[in-house]
Amino acid sequence: MNEVIRQLDFPTNLLKGKTIVITGAGSGIGRQAAKSFSEFGADLILLSKHVEKLETLYDEIDRDYKNKIIIQPLDFENAKEKNYEEIVQAIKQERPQIDGLLNNAGVLGEKKPLEQYSYSTWKNVIKVNLDASFLLTKNLIPLLKESKNSSIIFTSSGVGRKGRAYWGAYSISKFATEAMMQILSEELQNTSSIRVNCINPGAVRTQMRESAYPAEKPEKNPLASEVMKPYLYLMSDMSLETNGLSIDAQEH
Repeated sequence: MNEVIRQLDFPTNLLKGKTIVITGAGSGIGRQAAKSFSEFGADLILLSKHVEKLETLYDEIDRDYKNKIIIQPLDFENAKEKNYEEIVQAIKQERPQIDGLLNNAGVLGEKKPLEQYSYSTWKNVIKVNLDASFLLTKNLIPLLKESKNSSIIFTSSGVGRKGRAYWGAYSISKFATEAMMQILSEELQNTSSIRVNCINPGAVRTQMRESAYPAEKPEKNPLASEVMKPYLYLMSDMSLETNGLSIDAQEH
């Protein structure tokens, strides 16, 4: 499946008529996903705490593709449950139907033994990487159900499949994300037209990767634009029969 997806060619109108919500759209994979989804015709709702970055991205997409874009500032580190409810109500006023959700916002935390791991960092990583995805997805499901075919993508990681020393709360949050995807995919498959999957982007040339591996040469890893095919595939109607999978964006 992974190799087949990476070999696909997509029509230019692949996502035309779809409205997609992206978290963590200010940088890295989220930013590139916004540009790629726009290139293939999607309208976007972008969530991030970095409003200036979203405004810059808005200008770039508006210049290049002319798609409709809505910016919704949201600080995942400090957001309460009611903030997610309010955000979704604001989205509903603009778009009563949502066709896709990319849960991409995430933080690395500390790379150190669990014995030395601070509880404050633990709570912050779990809140951004896990709680935010749960709360936003939970509240958006009614709008996703309004679509004829909708897609939820969670962002996984290699350390969310096999634990690795010193990856602490980040690794644990990704294990839990995989579980959330599996549970949701089963719960929704017979009661809605929503499909739910994970993507493990692998090593990509992003700020988070540089933070995790400061001694690594960035050029050895692909750009975010080079790993977009699985994201485009899962957001498109080409993936209507794909549900409950964890897909690798790169070969290992």
